[in-house]
Amino acid sequence: MSALTPGYQHLLRLSDDTGLFEHARGALVRRDHGYCTDDVARGLVVVSREPHPAHRLTRLAESYLAFLTHAQDRTGAFRNRLSFDRRWSDRPGVGDWWGRAMWGLGTAAARSPAPWIREEALLAFALGAEQRSPHPRAMVFAGLGAAEVLRASPDSTVAAGLLTDAAAAIGAPSENPSWPWPQPHLTYANAALAEVAIAAGELSDDRQLLASGLHMLAWLWEIQTTDGRLAVVPATGWRPDAPRSRFDQQPIEVAALADACATAARATGDQAWREKVRQAVAWFQGANDAGALMWDPATGGGYDGLTEHGPNLNQGAESTLALISTMQYAERRP
Repeated sequence: MSALTPGYQHLLRLSDDTGLFEHARGALVRRDHGYCTDDVARGLVVVSREPHPAHRLTRLAESYLAFLTHAQDRTGAFRNRLSFDRRWSDRPGVGDWWGRAMWGLGTAAARSPAPWIREEALLAFALGAEQRSPHPRAMVFAGLGAAEVLRASPDSTVAAGLLTDAAAAIGAPSENPSWPWPQPHLTYANAALAEVAIAAGELSDDRQLLASGLHMLAWLWEIQTTDGRLAVVPATGWRPDAPRSRFDQQPIEVAALADACATAARATGDQAWREKVRQAVAWFQGANDAGALMWDPATGGGYDGLTEHGPNLNQGAESTLALISTMQYAERRP
């Protein structure tokens, strides 16, 4: 990445030979919070997207992949939380962390330049795809990984089946024109739902599903834009029968929008979606409700949220990865 984008220095600071630490106080790692599959999987997504990674990023990908395969049990489920002394504190399951692990594995299997990473990631993805989650968002995250595999291997019945089931888990959009969303409220990483519908529609040539996903994304973008800048749904979420808070806005929401708009641009060729990706990049660069830069140029770390008093200056894994994944689009066209 260029000098105008954050690069990977803080991600390297948050990582060790086991995985990726979840939290930081300021830029300093908080070892007492340990590691989680959620963030390691996000890390694998980001580093796998680099077409020509430096050696240190390949080593990160190997570390993250080893963490995920260690977290996975024989049924394809995953543990989520590992303490600094390398003890798991939970049992294998299929919550959001399973979905994100599948996203990371699918991305590595499809995009990693290293054949040994692609091969191992695909094996773990196939095992994980034997599971299904009762949680819609877990299915959505897994569907993003399935879409990656399917783009690289269009004849993968395993990936096609998982993506189909992920799109079905979203549910049908509401018939209420003022709330055309498949769920009664907005929570977190909302744009991922629309992205899975778009990807599933494109890859299965289901024009109705594609149109539905694009409509969902267009509405979600419209309600999160104020005076030409993004003002995303805060951490508390939003439902139509309640007041909407302006803060705390989370970087993951902006990153999810950037990914979804990039997928929409790829599916349609419409330049308007590329412009929306640029607006997501601009949110991190100060085009937000506080007019604040959302990362620390000294460390390369992403700030943990946008509050009414400005950025939360802690630089944890989720926010740093949201920053990097969005800024990847600043380096090349989506």
